Amino acid sequence: MAPRIATSAADAVAQITDGSTVLIGGFGNAGQPMELIDALMECGATDLTVVNNNAGQADAGLALLIKERRVKKIICSFPRQSDSWHFDEAYRAGEIELELVPQGNLAERIRAAGAGIGGFFTPTGYGTLLAEGKETRVIDGRGYVLESPIHADFALIKALRADSFGNLVYRKTARNFGPIMATAAAQAIVQVDEIVPAGGIDPENVITPGIYVDTVVALGGSN
Repeated sequence: MAPRIATSAADAVAQITDGSTVLIGGFGNAGQPMELIDALMECGATDLTVVNNNAGQADAGLALLIKERRVKKIICSFPRQSDSWHFDEAYRAGEIELELVPQGNLAERIRAAGAGIGGFFTPTGYGTLLAEGKETRVIDGRGYVLESPIHADFALIKALRADSFGNLVYRKTARNFGPIMATAAAQAIVQVDEIVPAGGIDPENVITPGIYVDTVVALGGSN
């Protein structure tokens, strides 16, 4: 089935409601769907659980959602950096919950959700505070921690181009978490520079098949 073609960023995110879990693509600013995040700000959804590589930068994108206290919990790898002042303020005030996940584990937990994997054992975090409350095993003499998949209600993703069936290609490192997040969410919402007719993307170049994409919106040269 072809994805819904939204008329605007606001239209694309209109179904996101209070309490939703939202995967947001991006590695820093690279691949972060800024226009969709801005639209999410405008739509008013709150009490969100957000999964992202970090906790926002400066005064744009995810950082503004945190500033406005629209995020109740964030699951990420790098919550603190030189310009993560909105997260720092919210966290110190006890107004946001943090689940810290090593980056490799974060990527694999998202991928596991999309692949239908019920969990996996990893050595990362074994013997540390990150393993508290989790099942551990020693396998072939090495300690492992059981990690669970991260499922989401929605994924907000930035790609370079989509065809009318929702097949996606990305621009260089802007690809980062987008492909696995599209598979792990009940609904994947994608902003692209352009939408081309079916056949306008070489099948050999498709990174995310359209079967994983629910909504596409063309926002011009945003990459």
